[in-house]
Amino acid sequence: MKVIIPVAGIGRRLRPHTHTAPKPLIHVAGKPILGHILDALQGLSPEQVLFVVGHMGERIIDYVRDQYEYDTVFIEQTNLLGLGYAVYMALEQITDDTDVLILLGDTITDIDLPTFVKAGSNVVGLKAVDDPQRFGIAEIEGGRIARLVEKPEQPQSNLAVVGVYYFTDTRKLRAELKHLIENDITTRGEYQITDAMQRMIDSGCTLVPFEIEHWYDCGKKETLLATNRALLTHSPSALAGEGAVLIPPVYVAPDAVVEQAIVGPFVSIGSGAEVRDCIVRNSIISAGAHVSDVLLDNSIVGTGAKIRGHFKRFNIGDDSEVADL
Repeated sequence: MKVIIPVAGIGRRLRPHTHTAPKPLIHVAGKPILGHILDALQGLSPEQVLFVVGHMGERIIDYVRDQYEYDTVFIEQTNLLGLGYAVYMALEQITDDTDVLILLGDTITDIDLPTFVKAGSNVVGLKAVDDPQRFGIAEIEGGRIARLVEKPEQPQSNLAVVGVYYFTDTRKLRAELKHLIENDITTRGEYQITDAMQRMIDSGCTLVPFEIEHWYDCGKKETLLATNRALLTHSPSALAGEGAVLIPPVYVAPDAVVEQAIVGPFVSIGSGAEVRDCIVRNSIISAGAHVSDVLLDNSIVGTGAKIRGHFKRFNIGDDSEVADL
């Protein structure tokens, strides 16, 4: 089995942080989004992992090569023409009929991947949502997916396609994506993998639904903080530093400094960060950030950013500085 991970997106909704880092490397609950995804792969031992990179792709390449030992291929996507186009670029590098697992590089789920890939020949991860108009939606009949619609105005189902797919009919998926691209068939201006999967269904392929309980969206500040809270709930609590009080759940990197502070609940503090004389809750303090003499709540502090003073809420990017005059 080979794994495809598209990570070429710009991440506009997470600016200013994505001005200086690709979205998959934004930290949540103590590690980059991409780190959570790659750690979940370890139980599968994939033959190869293919990354479709774009925006600051060299940062992703360096991170993967430094932290993981997977056999990797990196494919540069210069034109952001949709998920279907990104997946097709990766499939063009796979010349045989090897099974393929596709994981979006900005989505974290609690799926047990070995169980997921055993659920059928072609499996699609789904999650019931309150706002199905925002997503690709699956309609189920007789225990299989009967119809897929990308961001329907009048959805007939609330089961969203969450960005986890497993295909044994790899050649068929490649052919349907190629048909879309060669005939310039787009939805909302992009080549959609949902359209290719619908063509597979129409031609007789069976797509198996796999409903999941937890799907963590990392697309914007509010959902990133919600993901941070959810993931920290399942993580061991950190130990307190000198004069510090930690209210679980909290993650503190081993080389971070937390002194004379009350931290938590739902706070992650990255490698090399320093937090002193603060009260911090429901926040992400990224690697190398320095925070002192503040009350922080519902905040994201970028890599190497510095905050001093008596402010209460921030969403500042890398290497910024905020202080009282």
